[in-house]
Amino acid sequence: MVGKVCIVTGSNSGIGKETAAELAGMGATVVMVVRNRERGEAAMQEIIQRHPAAVLDLLIADLSIVSEIRRAAAEFKARYSRLDVLINNAGGVSSKRTLTPDGLEETFAINYIAPFLLTHELMDTLISSAPSRVIVVSSTAHTMGKVDLNDLQSENGFSSLRTYANAKLMSLMFTYELARRLRGTGVTVNALHPGLVASNFGKGSRIIRFFYRIARPFEISSRKGAETSVYLASSPEVEGMSGEYFYRCKPKKSSEASYDLGTQRSLWLATESILASIGIEIKEQTSSPVS
Repeated sequence: MVGKVCIVTGSNSGIGKETAAELAGMGATVVMVVRNRERGEAAMQEIIQRHPAAVLDLLIADLSIVSEIRRAAAEFKARYSRLDVLINNAGGVSSKRTLTPDGLEETFAINYIAPFLLTHELMDTLISSAPSRVIVVSSTAHTMGKVDLNDLQSENGFSSLRTYANAKLMSLMFTYELARRLRGTGVTVNALHPGLVASNFGKGSRIIRFFYRIARPFEISSRKGAETSVYLASSPEVEGMSGEYFYRCKPKKSSEASYDLGTQRSLWLATESILASIGIEIKEQTSSPVS
């Protein structure tokens, strides 16, 4: 990974921090996108203690806010001329239906809109740096989700777990659709389930806290949970492989719903419309989707 530039979002803690640490230890320049500067700097120091030669950079952005996503992408492109790996790792879940400053439901915004928009904002750099890789950290929770094109943001009833599951299904469908759209560009797009990682994730949601208590015997460490992200970012075994879902560093079949081509494309168009309604136009940089 020496000479490669990687972005890892949500990298001040958990599997994001472990992913950043492992890639830095392999010689990559790692740009850590975090919401809180103090926590981000503390994470950087932890990584440097483990890997004294680590080359790290910090971008501060609240990825639930579209203007912050665009600013972070612009700042990255002002600092770097290439991007070899983009890992959309940041995620979160709200305990109640909360709107961002853009008027988007918060769980939907951070788990789905953020990877969709950040990837688009960096697409020109990814393509010019090809072969390059986009990695989306999804979740097995996607199997409990559904995509209601008439209610993408849980306006007709909110459940923290269901809304999170829906957003993870959407991010997986985005992965598959984008992989098709990027055929022939040298940019690959894959998703993964990291496993049930012991962390503070979902601590604000009573139902998710309950789920984690039940599943505690099956929890794995953040370092173990980062293994598939690191594998997809660095392994020559997946060079050229795109449009796949991985678990434990191996391709795995995702839910039947996730493969629905019609819904993938309709979701893409609906997302473009949502972003257009808040003043953001998604410019096509690839050919039309291929069947």
